[in-house]
Amino acid sequence: MRMSIGVMSALAAVLGGVWFGVRAMEAGGSAPGPLIPTFSTENIARQGQFYVGGKWVGEPGKEVMHGAMYVEVWVPKRIRHRYPVVFVVGGGGQTVVAALQTPDRRPGWAYNFVNDGYTVYMIDPPGQGRSAYYPGLDRELMPPRTGALMEEAWTGGRPPSTPQSTWPQYTKYTQWPSDAPDKGEIGDPVFDYYAKTEVQHIADYQEKLTSEALTQLLDMIGEPVVMLVNSGYAPSGWVAADARPKLIKGIIAAEPWAPPIENAERGATGPGRLWGLTNLPVHYDPPIKDPSELRPVRQAAPDAPGLIPCWVQQEPAHKLMNMEGFPVLEVSGEASYHRPYSHCVAKWLNQAGVKATFVRLEDVGLHGNGHQMMSEKNSADIARFFMQWLDTNIN
Repeated sequence: MRMSIGVMSALAAVLGGVWFGVRAMEAGGSAPGPLIPTFSTENIARQGQFYVGGKWVGEPGKEVMHGAMYVEVWVPKRIRHRYPVVFVVGGGGQTVVAALQTPDRRPGWAYNFVNDGYTVYMIDPPGQGRSAYYPGLDRELMPPRTGALMEEAWTGGRPPSTPQSTWPQYTKYTQWPSDAPDKGEIGDPVFDYYAKTEVQHIADYQEKLTSEALTQLLDMIGEPVVMLVNSGYAPSGWVAADARPKLIKGIIAAEPWAPPIENAERGATGPGRLWGLTNLPVHYDPPIKDPSELRPVRQAAPDAPGLIPCWVQQEPAHKLMNMEGFPVLEVSGEASYHRPYSHCVAKWLNQAGVKATFVRLEDVGLHGNGHQMMSEKNSADIARFFMQWLDTNIN
């Protein structure tokens, strides 16, 4: 009996201490722990998770559900904006986590938008994150980037390693969200945390499967949306918008991948996005059956120093007939490795009859950004600029 009383007394003391600790943290308004990022959901009324896309493939008895896409939706308590925002973000190594939180543990773009009264949808494209990958059906997986490559391309931690991989604007980078002595390098706690969020990705970004699943998502939502496309998954967003133009109210393109017709990323060459915005057919007027009918030619000279010559159509240009009815905002970071060619996407869109506005972020007071702008120091200011553009251009 004496032993039982002692054990019970000790257990009560432990439980009391835990309870007191939790209550104390709640009373102080702090997070559950200094290293655990949590964000208020007080402005979110409802959340949902579901899958779209996918179909059975394989011989009888060995069928698998291939091409399904995970979707998460947040509905604000007070919907202040009529049109939901569909995040199609990420690419070579990032997931939608980049829209959920920054590597220095601030709320990401998804929270910025939902707290302003937008319903937001977020995806894991087929073969990525919470969407299944099938060896033999999906293309090979590319491993996460090395620390040295991330330092070079994204954080300003080191200069470009070769003359072929350099770009003139890299010295303007200032927005890595850390004050560590080894800022933007291996050993910087923010950099090391960011590296943990890097994942493998499929070599061609599953453009067909992702665009098919996005199209089904648009059908399920059943009302016009704003699509926010970024990096390697942007081509799938263009295809889905072309397939369902009446369900698109506008597109924000945050450094979409990449220039029309030919690759140019950090010295890359070879064909890419032969239909202008994608490697899949989209609707042009007059109609074409093969992308060669666009008769692309390369500019004799770039539009400005530090840029590359763009590929454009020979006039008279074919029009992207299904995209002429909504506006597009394309933005580029001042120091990004996309900067030499980002403007080529907007140039292609405008020549094809789409109302596209190209904005250099430094021209609206947002200086020093790279390609991972949603993870950088001024990420909330960039989201605010996006929402200001929507207020002005989306009725």
